[in-house]
Parts: sequence; C-alpha cells; structure tokens
Amino acid sequence: MKKDLARSIVTTLFVAAVLILFSTPAPGQVQATGGGVAMTSLEHLKSKSSGPAPRTADGKPDLSGLWGPDPHFMGDFSAALKPGDVLPLQPWALKLTKERLPKDDPNANCLPAGVPRMAPYPWKVIQTPKLIVFLMEGNMHTYRQIFMDGRGHPKDMDPTWYGDSTGKWEGNTLVVDTVGFNDKFWFDSSGHPHTEKLHVIERYRRPDSGHLEFEVTIDDPGAYTKPFTLFGHSPLMVNTEIMEYFCVENNQDISHIVGTEKAGRAE
Repeated sequence: MKKDLARSIVTTLFVAAVLILFSTPAPGQVQATGGGVAMTSLEHLKSKSSGPAPRTADGKPDLSGLWGPDPHFMGDFSAALKPGDVLPLQPWALKLTKERLPKDDPNANCLPAGVPRMAPYPWKVIQTPKLIVFLMEGNMHTYRQIFMDGRGHPKDMDPTWYGDSTGKWEGNTLVVDTVGFNDKFWFDSSGHPHTEKLHVIERYRRPDSGHLEFEVTIDDPGAYTKPFTLFGHSPLMVNTEIMEYFCVENNQDISHIVGTEKAGRAE
C-alpha cells in the first residue's frame, strides 16, 4: 500500500511538472521539450523479460497485460513524431494552441483525455476474440472498447470523447480504426486541438513479452494540413495493478494551475 501511494504521489507531481515546462518552438510548430520524461516512479515495476510475445489460443498475439505510459503522449505529443518532422498545423490551430492556458485543459478539469493522450499511470489491455478493452487508471478511470467482430462504425454517431473503435488483425499487428470524436479534448497538455473530422488509426505490436509498440496516425483535415504519425512504446508492468483514481471526487490541483507557461509554449 505504501509503495502504491508513493507511486501515485510521484506521478501526480510529474503531471504538475509537465504543465509548467516549455521550450522555444520551430517555425510553424509548438516544439516538444526534449523527448519526454521518464516515469521514475514506475521504473521498478517494469518487466525485465525479453522472451517471445505470448499468443492466444487462436494464435493471435496476446496484448493482454498492464502497460506503462509513454511520456511523449502527455506534455507535447509532437515529441512522438519522427525526428525532423513537425506537426502540420493549420494557422488557426497553431494560434489556438499558443493561446490555451493549462488551467483550461479539460483533462486538468477531470474530463476524459481522448485519443491518443496518456496519463502518467498504467493502463490495462483485456483481450478476447470479439472485444478488446483498454482500462485507464488515470484521471477518470476510463475505458475504451475495440470491437473485433467485423462490425462497421454506426452511420449516425453522437460525438464522444473516445469515439467508436473497431479493430482487426493484420498479421501480428492490431489495427484500430476510430471515428466519431467530439472536439472537446486536447491532444496534450500543450493544447493541440482537433475537430470532429478527426480519424485515428492505431497499430499495436508486441515484439517480445515485455514491450508494446504502437503507431498512431492522426487524420484531421479540419485542423491539420495533412495526416501525420506518432510513435510510442509501453513497457509491461509487473507485481502491481491499476488502482482506483477518481479525479472527479477530489480535484484540488486546478486552483494551483495559475501560470501561463506550458510544455512546448514560447513567450
């Protein structure tokens, strides 16, 4: 219990640190601050295994497990681009990103993070042949459902925070197609926006037993001039479980978020 409490305290402090970091952006881009910050509070929980990835009874890669977060998907998700790439922001989206303040971040106000944003807490994959579920410990203790039964997206969807996700296997890669997002969440704490035209394609691979790799392609013609792809990885967590975390019940941090600086923002 004490080590879980310590983990929660340290990771919460990390969130505060991410909100106040900033750096000088390249032209046309809100630049990341050097490739992310290690989740030091989770380091001792990472699996040391490098054996072959497990498989399910039907021969598919087994992505089940408790996974650590990738810090590139928190403070400024442009850190997850390939080196040299920049976010293809439309002018209005770049202007809005620069104007947004940390205290106005929906995630800081206990609203869902959306896709592909992560919190500095573990997340869990539950895999069945017809349905894969992501359980997120952080913020609202939320979840995503990925339907694997061959269905298409509903024809008339109400926009939601996590959209509607369908999945399929392409060899050893899980491909997740998600549409139907609202435009309320921020991609990261730097305030990168999106519109309801957002279409996200995620590709997940488990190269060995201890690691999960993923690519996230963002296609939003309402806010970006072309699609772009982010790259991330998550380590397998052992000897722990996701904990209850209800931001909505006791959020005392928002009154302390009073600055104008944030990750990736210039003066």
